[in-house]
Amino acid sequence: MANENKRDYYEVLGVAKDASDADIKRAYRKLAAQYHPDVNHEPGAEERFKEINEANEVLSDPDKRARYDQFGFAGVDPNFNAGAAGGNPFGDFGDFGDLGDLFGSFFGGARTSRRTANSPMRGEDISARVEITFEEAAFGTEKEVSASRIEDCDRCNGTGAAPGTKAETCTRCNGRGTVRTQQSFMGMTMQSDSVCPECRGTGKIIRTPCERCKGKGKVRRSFKTKLRIPAGIDNGQTLRVRGEGCTGSNGGPRGDLMVTVGVKNHPVFTRQGQSIYCEMPISFTQAACGAELEVPTLEGKVRYTIEEGTQTGTTFRLRGKGIPFVNGKGRGDEFVTVVVETPTKLTKEQKELLKKFEDCTEGNQPKRKKFFERFR
Repeated sequence: MANENKRDYYEVLGVAKDASDADIKRAYRKLAAQYHPDVNHEPGAEERFKEINEANEVLSDPDKRARYDQFGFAGVDPNFNAGAAGGNPFGDFGDFGDLGDLFGSFFGGARTSRRTANSPMRGEDISARVEITFEEAAFGTEKEVSASRIEDCDRCNGTGAAPGTKAETCTRCNGRGTVRTQQSFMGMTMQSDSVCPECRGTGKIIRTPCERCKGKGKVRRSFKTKLRIPAGIDNGQTLRVRGEGCTGSNGGPRGDLMVTVGVKNHPVFTRQGQSIYCEMPISFTQAACGAELEVPTLEGKVRYTIEEGTQTGTTFRLRGKGIPFVNGKGRGDEFVTVVVETPTKLTKEQKELLKKFEDCTEGNQPKRKKFFERFR
């Protein structure tokens, strides 16, 4: 699967970017059981299963997850080569040039990245939260999300220098942002890189800073964006909006916007996965004689007939009346538990009628009879 066609691994498993190892494991087991080819024969289930396994392989491994969080798919793709043509012949052992950083620590030299100050850098991800109703989570919706991010200063166009002036290349480090020093250690001459003290690692000197951004070239701004929330999303899941994060540096790409969805409680229904549950009160007469009930669903009321002699706590299923599967086909079910409601504040006449009714139905209550027989 080409990287440009891949979905974000956190989105695949339906977990937040800061999800714990236990959350990732729980989400993987649930989805793997749902889409395993041996139990799910729907079109696309096998590809979905492979996608779930690939996401779990990366996110369940601390090292791979860290590389993915920092570099995206390129950080975990074995075919990706961030170095020169021909790749790195030393594999995971790194570049021998890093030894200078190791020995540099003995002399107080700060270990620095081999990236120069002018290398493109990706912008940081930002986070936001949006609240939706139970029904909106079930059927999908579009919301306007408000957040703030770091952008290039519009007065200096991100240079940090006041209008009419330019930033100068640091003459001490020649724009690299680091300076190299040589020191002797155990008879050897070692080199180490440290942050340039003149430009403080930026590679540039700004003589007249921009008043708006104070020479930083970046400012924080609030913004709004439209977000399409897919049907079936659950409380606490996070959606990634590509390219809506902070502006990158030196031509680097923007970061992403991570939106966590909060789903409000429903007055009637509760949810577990793609199934919804509710308790429905019925009268003693309806339970005893049977009745055709009007049962609430997310799409309105439907008729359902209960048999005579229905006991309180009986649960029946309405297939396909639950929550749609995210980015998939089909829906969960609705489970309705009936609860026989006992009348209260009866009149004297009503009580007498109920006592007569009990006398004439004696012997027609097998569960009660069996219960008391156990104590004889």
